[in-house]
Amino acid sequence: MEGGEFSAATERALVAAEAVLRIARGRVLQRVAPDGSVDGARVDREQLAVHGFAWMATYVEALRQIRQWALRLTESGEFGEVESLILAVAFGEYLAQLAGGIAMAQGEIARPQDLGISEDELAPLRTGDSGRLVRGLGEARTRLSALIGEGSPAVFGRIGLGDPTLEMIRDQISRFAARAVTPHAHGWHRRDELIPIEVIDELSAIGVFGMTLPEEHGGLGLGKTAMCVVSEELSRAYIGVGSLGTRSEIAGELIRLGGTQRQKERWLSLIASGAVLPTAVFTEPNTGSDLANLQTRAVRETGQYRIFGAKTWITHGARSDLMTLLARTGAADGGYRGLSMFLAPKPRGSDADPFPADGMTGTEIPVLGYRGMKEYEIAFDGYAVPADALLGEVEGQGFKQLMATFESARVQTAARAVGVAQNALELGLGYALERTQFGNKIVGFPRVSNKLAMMVVETMLARQLTYFAAREKDSGRRCDIEAGMAKLLAARVAWANADNALQIHGGNGYALEYPISRVLCDARILNIFEGAAEIQAQIIARGLLSGRN
Repeated sequence: MEGGEFSAATERALVAAEAVLRIARGRVLQRVAPDGSVDGARVDREQLAVHGFAWMATYVEALRQIRQWALRLTESGEFGEVESLILAVAFGEYLAQLAGGIAMAQGEIARPQDLGISEDELAPLRTGDSGRLVRGLGEARTRLSALIGEGSPAVFGRIGLGDPTLEMIRDQISRFAARAVTPHAHGWHRRDELIPIEVIDELSAIGVFGMTLPEEHGGLGLGKTAMCVVSEELSRAYIGVGSLGTRSEIAGELIRLGGTQRQKERWLSLIASGAVLPTAVFTEPNTGSDLANLQTRAVRETGQYRIFGAKTWITHGARSDLMTLLARTGAADGGYRGLSMFLAPKPRGSDADPFPADGMTGTEIPVLGYRGMKEYEIAFDGYAVPADALLGEVEGQGFKQLMATFESARVQTAARAVGVAQNALELGLGYALERTQFGNKIVGFPRVSNKLAMMVVETMLARQLTYFAAREKDSGRRCDIEAGMAKLLAARVAWANADNALQIHGGNGYALEYPISRVLCDARILNIFEGAAEIQAQIIARGLLSGRN
């Protein structure tokens, strides 16, 4: 197809996909909202259909956003052969999966029939422009695979930021990461070391920790799209470094949105400068995402609160200076309404004495990947927190305050996942171009080059969906669904890319000396933290079924 014809074809195919998605929504609503109101118990019983609907919606939005990417590049004169092939493979593959079944996880396929969609209702995805795009999938993938075999970085496709400032930021962070992170990342991982403080100091100097904080509080005043660019490039080098800013982003959002003026003046400039390293202290051993049953207590005394309870999966816990700590100030059975958020100062620990504070002890949790900051369990036995550390100085607002940060946190996590996906792609391609078997470079074998082609395509799909969610946030629009979609897809793509890249390495990929072994371990966490994939699907589906568009 020529450019104009291809644009029209993808538009019509997208309309067909949207029509099938509307049918899916109607079928799922019949199951979970027979009286017109979504019933939580029915949603839980119908998880396969509900989550399958969320994945269908995510696929349709991903196609919409990669088509918008193509249109932007066309307008700027940058839409070339590689970009055209990426678009063709994206539409051909995702349309085929929408009609045949979507892999929510390995061994979990959500098929249209599981949602009650008939074969006749799927016809728009198999006929007309949709059918032609699916039938053209093989040819487009073969041509993209051939270009991959030539080894040019151009095969990844133009990102299409369309903003010179963002391009400059990407270039600056990329050069920093190539110099200060990439050569050392695998050693840090292998030795299970904290990221050197010198790297943190450099990140502070270039403004990473204050990227989205207001200028009046020492930040750069940039948006979430800039945050995505930075997070992706740093995570492409090493997810540990790409994640250093996550806790600063969460703490900054909490204080900016829910803090008093005095709290903003006290903490935001210190966070922006990197002088204060925050850590998020939310999760408990037996609650996970079930925050309504959180048990850690904050007991009010004269001029202070005393904290009692246990927390787990506290990233960068020892070397941090400030805890954003969620605890119960209300009745034990008060659910979400009894939770309060605290800005709890703590002394920075060392390897010899990680938690040098009365009323607090901690134990490191050894982990497969996502190293560089270390994970901890922390027990509180009367740890003292000043009374004015209560965020907003009002009890019972903690859950609401935390929820206000989830959109940004999940967009940032999606960007980290895109960076990991890109890293895995580059490692897989680099190895395939070097490794020779049976007298030929293995990139010439279709099973290898086809893997790489799909990695290129899905990385771009995840990237454009993530940027879309960030732009929605920057525009002041609610984007919990969009952020959830970005995180859901990007995390799966990161894992798939890492798994396929290790397969391309063969036995060498299983050797600890090869970086892909680290990237595989790092990629696996992305489907779990900041809301597991199942939680993301639940959020997406509940929002869409309740009428959010």
